[in-house]
Amino acid sequence: MSDDARERTGVRTGGQPGGRPGRRTPARGPTRTADAPKPRPLAQLAAALRTPAAAAQPLFAQAPKAWQRALPYLVAGLFVVSLLPTTIAVLAGDYGMDGGWSGALGVAQTVPLLLAVTRPVPAWLLVTVADTVGAILLTQADKVAGHPWPWTPMVIVGNLVLMACLGLRESVRTLVGVWLVTGALGAVLGFFQPADTMSTAALLFVLGGVVLALTGALRGLGDARQRIAEQESISEAERSRRTLLEERARIARELHDVVAHHMSVITVQADSAPYRLPGMPEPVQQEFAAIAASARESLGEMRRLLTVLRAPDGRGGAGADDAGAGDGGAGGARAPQPGIGRLQQLVEATVRAGQPVVLSLAAGAVQAAPPAVDLSAYRIVQEALANAVRHAPGSPTRVSVTVDDDEVLILVVNGPAARDAVVEPEGPGTGHGLVGMRERVRLTGGTLDTGPLPDGGFRVAARLPLGSGGAAAGRHGTNGTNDTDKERS
Repeated sequence: MSDDARERTGVRTGGQPGGRPGRRTPARGPTRTADAPKPRPLAQLAAALRTPAAAAQPLFAQAPKAWQRALPYLVAGLFVVSLLPTTIAVLAGDYGMDGGWSGALGVAQTVPLLLAVTRPVPAWLLVTVADTVGAILLTQADKVAGHPWPWTPMVIVGNLVLMACLGLRESVRTLVGVWLVTGALGAVLGFFQPADTMSTAALLFVLGGVVLALTGALRGLGDARQRIAEQESISEAERSRRTLLEERARIARELHDVVAHHMSVITVQADSAPYRLPGMPEPVQQEFAAIAASARESLGEMRRLLTVLRAPDGRGGAGADDAGAGDGGAGGARAPQPGIGRLQQLVEATVRAGQPVVLSLAAGAVQAAPPAVDLSAYRIVQEALANAVRHAPGSPTRVSVTVDDDEVLILVVNGPAARDAVVEPEGPGTGHGLVGMRERVRLTGGTLDTGPLPDGGFRVAARLPLGSGGAAAGRHGTNGTNDTDKERS
């Protein structure tokens, strides 16, 4: 995964209730990113070669180490240091050219190689002009017969270096243009070839084409990998956003039932007040009538909003471990929402699925929790058990729900997966594991803490305040969670 995912997830291990594996099992491939070996220097150089640089950046600008970023300058400098004196000596000694012209051509044909690290096209233009002028001057040299022409061996080497820099930086259209111009110059100069010289125009044309093709293909591979990485990043961001929105819509659908119950009670009480309390003054009766009308209007507005959030098939999207929770099936939309009082049934269903689960439920927990906290507590336990079954099948799991003066404490702990268990392969999942838990904790203004255990298991701990969930949520915001693993279901 990316570095951002690694910072979010910490250590990824197998078999955890929050949709995370607590210990790596043989059924999964290597999933730990924190312990992954660092790439070797040669691998880093290969990656830097495949990473295209921007227009104003030098080659290897994206390399991780300073010496790797300085390597192109070092290589170009070595070619200049070796080619410059060799060019001057060969032109003056072997071709019999004047010493002044030899020095000028040597500088013009080699020094621009340093520019090729950042601006290869201008460097190629300067060298091409110098090479062409040198070929014309060599036609008047005293000892040109029997030597390569129009391109000397030093010119060929320098051009190949330039073409390698071009292939790693420029587009295919530019590379084709450079190759054709090189061939055209060689063909035109061939009409003025001195007698008894060896033509090197075709040699540079062929070798230059090979270098341009290889380096261009390497750059194309880097471009393709970069585009794939960008698309994966965009897809991951979109998937996370979609998952978050789906989870919030599901919570809104479930909260509708809770709020609708209270609104209905208010309506009934306000309508029946004049009959239950005879002798009520007329202004008081009108006030109760206004309260009932406002409650009915609010209930109607909420139901109209719910039609936007509810899926066409009426499903609420609850976990598969609670078939009677009211979110699955054709009539699930009208079934009562579950709460802490249904945890025993949820645990029994999980035990029948082959997962050893022990429930510790504090006395008075069912009556103490308000509806929003009651529903959130049930869903958190449900998601934790579902993911324990999925990622740590056969592991002993303990569920504890306790209540103190002002909050409900939920703890779900599972051990590592059984040795002979088939663990679900690593994949993107539906994203409703920790995402759903975190959203429900935010709804009530509580805190969520999840993470792997030293023995390879996993722990989910949630604190849900019994007070006003909206006020608490405003105080806590999004800082009430401490998720150490990547969102999976």
